[in-house]
Amino acid sequence: MSEHQPLSVDGQPQQLNQDEATQLAEELKQQIRNGVIPAGDSDSIERMVAGLGDPRGLMRLTFAESLGVVGKAAVPSLCRALSEHDSVTVRRAAAKTLTLIEDPRALPVLLKALLNDPDPVVQGSAVGAMAAVGAEAIDGLLEVLINPNSTAMQLGLASWGLAFVGARAPEALRNAATSDHAEIRCAAIAALGDQIQSLDDSEARGLVEQGLKDSDRDVRAEAATLLGKLHNPAWAAPLLEPMLNDPEGQVRKNAALSLMKLQATASRPALDVRLSQEDQTDVQAVLKLAINQLDQAG
Repeated sequence: MSEHQPLSVDGQPQQLNQDEATQLAEELKQQIRNGVIPAGDSDSIERMVAGLGDPRGLMRLTFAESLGVVGKAAVPSLCRALSEHDSVTVRRAAAKTLTLIEDPRALPVLLKALLNDPDPVVQGSAVGAMAAVGAEAIDGLLEVLINPNSTAMQLGLASWGLAFVGARAPEALRNAATSDHAEIRCAAIAALGDQIQSLDDSEARGLVEQGLKDSDRDVRAEAATLLGKLHNPAWAAPLLEPMLNDPEGQVRKNAALSLMKLQATASRPALDVRLSQEDQTDVQAVLKLAINQLDQAG
């Protein structure tokens, strides 16, 4: 992401009253209906950006769609609005409009909004816009995952963004799954499901299997959970049964829950053996639940 030059976000935003916004929106809709791209000069763009603060949702949509048609020329003004505007409505709309344009130059500003904007909708829309850019957004999303100051919501949004991008950039996601940072490996493993199901990616399968042997508890737990979501008990059950003996209780629980979700009735004896040896009450409860559900499924 560092290869993109930061956009200038200096300047004062314009404002439109409702009559001006209505007139401008009608002009823009007529232009688009006639196949005419709205004017891309700075003054015209600033007026459209000002329209993103209109209290009428359909009006904001017209301005957002028009800016999307203008495309890359609108990115500096949208980044300025996202970074500096006092109105949360404008910041939300600016982030959503950047999603339509998919310009990598906006990534630094979008990352800043994810990490610093106090509004959760702005944060979520910023991640959506980052994910729309594709593989070039991965570095920024990974920065969020290893940032000790990231909130639980920011971590969740970054993980979602990583999964979304991974479907379009599988190689980048596979690289993340072998990162030196456990947080990144964990998020990448969780995001591999689409590649395995949609692309039958054998490399991704191998990374999940590798994740089951990871030195980090959370990575092993995430890999065990993912196996339960892939609807392939013939592959997953033999991998999950040894995880019932993992030294970490959370991993044992996740393995049992995944066997239950897969309706892996052939794994019932392995669950029985684990239950007879288990000394953690929370893990015992999960094992009993899994056994009960498999009995019903069988």
